[in-house]
Amino acid sequence: MPQVFKIGPYWVYFWTNENKPLEPIHVHVSEGNPASNGTKIWITASGKCLLCHNKSRIPDKALRNIMRMIEARANNIIKKWIVYFGEITYYC
Repeated sequence: MPQVFKIGPYWVYFWTNENKPLEPIHVHVSEGNPASNGTKIWITASGKCLLCHNKSRIPDKALRNIMRMIEARANNIIKKWIVYFGEITYYC
């Protein structure tokens, strides 16, 4: 899984086996190595985050901090998404 960045013990990454048609831009987050049950966070067209689900059960405080970091790096994440997947759509 392509790692976007790491914050403490948490990996922020793209899941390479996305559906066709490609889902709107999002990242997965899990503690340690990427996992299929990673927390999923949508990135909106304005660069904000929306929590899709927290299947990896990241504690609330840590999750809020991670989401702030994702928002701060949204432009970079969007560029990496386009390079990796070749296209982009937004959840909202």
